[in-house]
Amino acid sequence: MNPLIADGWLRASSRTRQLRHVAPLLAALAVLGVLPQRSNACASCGCTLSADAAMGYSALPGWRLSVEYDYINQDQLRSGTQAVTGVPAGTELEHQTINQYITTGLSYSPDSSWNLTLLIPYVIRSHSTYGDYDPTQPLPELSRSFSSSIGDLKFIVSYQGFLPTNNLGIQLGVKLPSGQYGTAVQFYSGPNAGTPLDASLQPGTGSTDVIVGAYYYQAVSQNFDAFINGQFQSAVKHHMDQPGNDYRPGNSLTVSLGLRYEGSPRWVPQLQLNLLHKSPDQGALADIQNTAGNVAYLSPGITAQLSARVHVFAFAQLPVYSNLYGTQLFPRWTASAGVTYAF
Repeated sequence: MNPLIADGWLRASSRTRQLRHVAPLLAALAVLGVLPQRSNACASCGCTLSADAAMGYSALPGWRLSVEYDYINQDQLRSGTQAVTGVPAGTELEHQTINQYITTGLSYSPDSSWNLTLLIPYVIRSHSTYGDYDPTQPLPELSRSFSSSIGDLKFIVSYQGFLPTNNLGIQLGVKLPSGQYGTAVQFYSGPNAGTPLDASLQPGTGSTDVIVGAYYYQAVSQNFDAFINGQFQSAVKHHMDQPGNDYRPGNSLTVSLGLRYEGSPRWVPQLQLNLLHKSPDQGALADIQNTAGNVAYLSPGITAQLSARVHVFAFAQLPVYSNLYGTQLFPRWTASAGVTYAF
């Protein structure tokens, strides 16, 4: 088993007793998974992969530095559960949005029960749109935009001291409005040149959000480990709050569950199921009708141990279900890769 996480996985001799202790939590997370993460112009543009589970939850004291890269190409129009070829008259006809997130994480665990994590995302985004669709006219020239800047920082505190094996944890965190928001990014070409993008396409949301979550992992056989986690995020303060110029990102709920194969300490294949519910954005600047939905991804991947301190992972996310409100750009697949250094 991976030495970075070996002390965190449940010993077989205590599985049955500890499952009784966490059965209510597992049931609650299962309910969350069927209820209605990032709010950037569609319900699915944030990466829903559980990087914590990909790397394995650590109960080892010390510092860890991580870098994760996520690529999300939204190039398919979807409405409800189906792909569509167009939008109703008078509705914006978007062409493509390519999101790239480079997230640097710094974690510190003073002991096996507590963990403090700072996440700093760098957001690279290109977006193109035809504007409001008029079926009586030829399609206009595309309006294009591009941005590359720091996004909204997150600080998360985790506690996993409930069980002797430290495999049950809760999280409480905050997202800060450190990214540019409002009218910071504008179109640079096309009929909309010089006008700002939608608030949901800016690098930041302009809101302070609270984050709450929980996770649990368990050895289910000699070589297989299972996990389940959930995280809820909601804006509690939004800086764009003036009447007629207000915006509040919708709440988001993510739930992930999966299996890791621990037959080799150096190579750990893994399969995740990632579920997301996103509620509509609110406010005069919000695209209320096209920013909500429910999405499920199947995510195969692998984690590799390069040395005692360095681990890497790579995953693909394949959408297996989507039910999107309105008409939204949706990715046909997404990719994630990361590296962690423990010191």
